[in-house]
Amino acid sequence: MDTTGRRSEDGMNSNDGNDGDHGESRGDGDDLGGAVFAADCRARLAFEVIANRWDSVVVHVLGERGPMRPRALLDRIGGVSPKVLNEALRRLEYNGLVEHRRYAEAPPRVDYALTVAGTALLAPIRALGTWAAEHGDAVLAAQESHDARRSRRSRSN
Repeated sequence: MDTTGRRSEDGMNSNDGNDGDHGESRGDGDDLGGAVFAADCRARLAFEVIANRWDSVVVHVLGERGPMRPRALLDRIGGVSPKVLNEALRRLEYNGLVEHRRYAEAPPRVDYALTVAGTALLAPIRALGTWAAEHGDAVLAAQESHDARRSRRSRSN
């Protein structure tokens, strides 16, 4: 695959002359360039998995509390509707991060638990939480500043 994620006509990866070099490097061993974020790149897949705000919250809560029933998840998370929670749980199950467990009881009972892959996602989610705690005020201030500039511009036009 070339740096745009395209295959040549024969199905082989095209050679852009980099002989496996995927683009710019910061010099610390982390390659941040081109093909790494091509359509079939695993890093891009990871970003898609955690991009939905409720998915990450559900993974975090299940990691914090262990297996939970849907009602308990709703109560613990707050601010999410049953429909949106159900959609998040289905997405997480589809991605192999959560398992839906049914129990043969009367009345029927189900709960959700993290899979091995879901548990492995806890460290990056916690790292994002740490980043948000450290930089959240700066991000909010930048957003407010940007909104104020746009508001001033729109009033002057």
